[in-house]
Amino acid sequence: MAEAMRQINPEVVAAFPITPSTQVIEDFAKFVADARVDTELVTVESEHSAMSACIGASLSGARAMTATSSQGLALMWEMLYIASSMRQPIMMTLVNRALAGGINIHCDHGDSMGARDAGWIQIYSENNQEAYDNMVMAPAIAENAGVRLPIMVCQDGFIISHSIETMQIEDDEGVRSFIGERLTEHSLLDTDNPASWGALDLADYYIEHKRAQIDAMANAKTVIQEVSERFNEQFGRKYELFESYRLEDAERVIVAISSVSGEIKQTIDTLREKGEKVGLLKIRVFRPFPYDEIREALKNAGIVAVLDRSASFGAYGPLFGEIRTALADLENPPMTYNRTFGLGGRETFPSDIADIFAESERYLQGGKIEKVSDILNVRGD
Repeated sequence: MAEAMRQINPEVVAAFPITPSTQVIEDFAKFVADARVDTELVTVESEHSAMSACIGASLSGARAMTATSSQGLALMWEMLYIASSMRQPIMMTLVNRALAGGINIHCDHGDSMGARDAGWIQIYSENNQEAYDNMVMAPAIAENAGVRLPIMVCQDGFIISHSIETMQIEDDEGVRSFIGERLTEHSLLDTDNPASWGALDLADYYIEHKRAQIDAMANAKTVIQEVSERFNEQFGRKYELFESYRLEDAERVIVAISSVSGEIKQTIDTLREKGEKVGLLKIRVFRPFPYDEIREALKNAGIVAVLDRSASFGAYGPLFGEIRTALADLENPPMTYNRTFGLGGRETFPSDIADIFAESERYLQGGKIEKVSDILNVRGD
C-alpha cells in the first residue's frame, strides 16, 4: 500500500500511527526522507487531526491520503462525514482491525462497517495484489467529476497486511499515466474566485446537499466499473463489482468479503471434485452496494450463507442485511442465513467452510432455515 501511495505521489499525507496500519506510514515516511516523492508528510497528534489535515489539504486542491485502523478510524468519525459532505476525494488505506473493548489488535470488519454510512466509497481486498491494484484505481474513481467522494481501500489486518505474497508492481510511469492529474474545483487557494466551505447548512438546503451525495455515490458504481475496465486494458488484471467463483451452476453459495475468500475457494474446489454444486460471491465494492448485479448473480441459487466479520448488536450482520435486501424483489428468492465469524482475529479454517456448506445442504433439503443467525467457533458451543 505504501508503494502504491509512492506511485500516486500525493501532495499531502497526514497520519497518526496505529497497529496494524503503522508500517504503511513508516514505509511511506522513508520515501519522503529519501526524496522519492514530492509529498508533505504531516505527523499529527491524533487521527482526528490526520483527517482534518487531509480535508484542509484537499480543499486547497492537493491530493491527500492517509492510513489508519480500528480506533484510529473511530477517532476520525466526525471528520469522515465532513470529508464526504464537502465532496473531497481523500484516499485512505484502512487495515481492518477489531474495535475495543477489550483491546484487540487483530482483524475484523467492525471499523469499516461502522463507517459504512459515512459517505465514503468502500472497496475490499482479498490479498496484497488486490489491495495494491485497488489503491492504484482509487484516485481515478474518487476524483471523477461525477463522483468527487472520499474512498477507503480495505485489507484484513495481519492476515493480509503482514503476509508476504508474490505480486506484480507496475512501473511508476504506467501508474501515473493511468491516474492522471487531479482536477480541482473551487480551491481555497484560488483567491480570485473565492468559495465558502463548511458554511451553516440548515433545513433550507441540507437535504439537497445530501441528495447530491446520494447521486454521487450512485454514479460511483458506473465509474468504478469503467476505471476497472481501463485498469484491465492497461495492466491485464480484471476486477468487477464482486467476484463470482464457480457460481454459474451453484446451488449452495457463500457470500463473503476479503481474505476468508481464499479458504472458501479452496474448499469449493475440494467439494466440486466430489460433485457438489457450491460457489462463492466475493464482495469487492461494498459502498456503493451493487444490489441489481448481486440479485442477478444469485437468482438461481437454492440457498445463500452470508458471512459477516463484524457484529451488529441487536440486528443481523451488515452484509447479510444488504444481501437480503438485494434478493427481496425476486419472485422466488433463495433461502438466506447469516453467520458471524472471525471477530478479533479468531481463526477460520477450510473445515469451518465445509461445515457451512454441509449446513446449507441440510437446510436446503429440509426446506427450512433452522437458525437464521449464529456466531461460529464460540468456546463452549
